[in-house]
Amino acid sequence: MLVLIKGAGDLATGTACRLYRAGMRVVMTELPRPTAVRRTVSFCQCMYDGYTQVEGITARRAENPSEAADCLRRGEIPVLPDPEAGVRKALPFDGVVDAILAKRNLGTRITDAPVVLALGPGFTAGRDCHGVVETQRGHDLGRLLCQGSAAPNTGVPGDIGGYTVQRLIRAGAEGVFHPAVSIGDQVREGDVVAWVDRVPVRAGMSGTVRGMLPEGCAVTKGMKAGDIDPRCQPRHCFTVSDKARAVGGGVLEGLLYFSARHPGSTKAEEEGPLWNG
Repeated sequence: MLVLIKGAGDLATGTACRLYRAGMRVVMTELPRPTAVRRTVSFCQCMYDGYTQVEGITARRAENPSEAADCLRRGEIPVLPDPEAGVRKALPFDGVVDAILAKRNLGTRITDAPVVLALGPGFTAGRDCHGVVETQRGHDLGRLLCQGSAAPNTGVPGDIGGYTVQRLIRAGAEGVFHPAVSIGDQVREGDVVAWVDRVPVRAGMSGTVRGMLPEGCAVTKGMKAGDIDPRCQPRHCFTVSDKARAVGGGVLEGLLYFSARHPGSTKAEEEGPLWNG
């Protein structure tokens, strides 16, 4: 099965890892300069570095469908700077997963592939896509919804260790972002963790820096620029999170469930080679 994942942040990456390990071939698309803060577990980092690894799985930047097909043949996950997901029309995808997490539908349609899934709020199963996977922490996290929509966005980060909004590192001004600490570092409440030009950004709590925007990123006042984990386990910063694993499981279930409802050869198998130039 060949699957397109729109977005390559941490939840999209956790999903990609789960599908990859299940034997599926995965292609991802992203903005040319993404602003994911959990860069150590996000395949979108290869937009800056050319390639990256998460839990032993390699993702590589690809500029076009031909390069994406080469990556797939090498057993890698290609990530294209293609926010409009134009690659969808060039390769025979069996499934499309909208993992942009924009809290609204930016253009995904139920007709985009034989199976179309979406993560989180902003989509209605049966209208925008075949299924929606719940992303809100709680009893239904990772649940595949075959009708209706995911829980609405509350604007409050999920509770980790009893902390919610305190976990977030937000830019205190508009300007250029300069980290003062690295992902994996331990910080205390009130420590300066970054600068926006000459304006300090301070930690709202003590813990381990789990996410941080890259050096030189343009930010706006109040923009999410990082996060702190109160559990103080550095390895959490470099492995797929429990939330991403749960969401990835829901996507895997959805791809298999809806494919089983339409038995027969996959689109990729029917159409032969991935790319003929």
